[in-house]
Amino acid sequence: MSDGPHPLDAGFFARARDRLRSRAEAAGLDGLLLLRAPNLAYATGLFLSANERPMGVWLPVDGEPILMLPGLERENAAGTGLSDSRFYEEFPGEVPPVLWMLDQIGHQRVGIDALDAALLDAVRDKVSALDLTDHAMAARTIKEPEEIALTVEAASFADLFLTHLHAAAGDIITAGGTEADLMADAMAHARSALLAKHKQAFAGTPMGITASVHSGPRAALPHGAVLERVPQPGETLIAGIGASIGGYHAESGVTLIVGEISGQQRRIMEAMEACNDAAIAACAARRTCTEANNAALDALRDAGLGDAIRHRIGHGMGLEGHEAPWLAPGDPTQIQTHMIFSNEPGVYRPDLDGYRTINTMIVTENGVDVPSRFQANTPIDARTIAI
Repeated sequence: MSDGPHPLDAGFFARARDRLRSRAEAAGLDGLLLLRAPNLAYATGLFLSANERPMGVWLPVDGEPILMLPGLERENAAGTGLSDSRFYEEFPGEVPPVLWMLDQIGHQRVGIDALDAALLDAVRDKVSALDLTDHAMAARTIKEPEEIALTVEAASFADLFLTHLHAAAGDIITAGGTEADLMADAMAHARSALLAKHKQAFAGTPMGITASVHSGPRAALPHGAVLERVPQPGETLIAGIGASIGGYHAESGVTLIVGEISGQQRRIMEAMEACNDAAIAACAARRTCTEANNAALDALRDAGLGDAIRHRIGHGMGLEGHEAPWLAPGDPTQIQTHMIFSNEPGVYRPDLDGYRTINTMIVTENGVDVPSRFQANTPIDARTIAI
């Protein structure tokens, strides 16, 4: 077994089901039918790729869960430890699978986390009451210690990518290497380290690294493509990295300068650092998600960079790389202990350059922990690539 955190065990999933039953009972329901893949994973430990064949688990307030899957997943069901597993033949089937699931459950007060609108009328005919709130997502926003440990470990490998990129980029660019070369080199380094440490222990659970590296004027695109383009002296180079272990995600990211950093570049990066710090302070103060977004982005506006803002300050992370709650306009969620967010100041100047940094934030009893360490360990003036 590897050092560090371990895959979530049967006890975790049993406790998750208890939390979900309590939410169902508080909502006046007989149970929850979970259809979304991350909710299914949260309640059962079953990590299967979402496809056209619906998968579900029924969590009654009273009684045992019922796992309901397409027949080809029969062997995978055995690994959950749930005693009642039922299978439909195939999709789309004579009876749509979700309606088949409701037939298995019976005429009850049911909460469903996601539903095709085309099935709405038929579903209403099969239940005594229907609640389309995603109660599982609400439960998932507050992480347990085991989930937090996986997030912290994932962040260390996102940082490892950045550390290697920072060290190797000068030689690669000097030799004519492109954005794609930079990404491939750092990806190979971080991924090999991840697999060497965790491949055996985490077999069968989602684990990996995703990355983007883009530079110059195309860095002004928040979702810029990675090209066969050689970064040039004086340009910004954005690296954004996501890592996952045991199904749980973290992010780290930084903006580096190819060659020497200019006074203007330093001022922008200082404004982004103030933005990052304002987001941390707002989360530590347990403000609402919208208020945290506004407080963070006000730091960029105060620096005269309001016109260069293109996106919110952050999003929740867990079993999904992007999940609720959202540090964004329109999300009134009160920030609570053990929520996990990305913190992503961004400045984008079309046809000129772009800047983005990313930290993972974990709200704690006493403030905010930041397991993403690359920025803390690499001050602004050190974020250069010598060529």
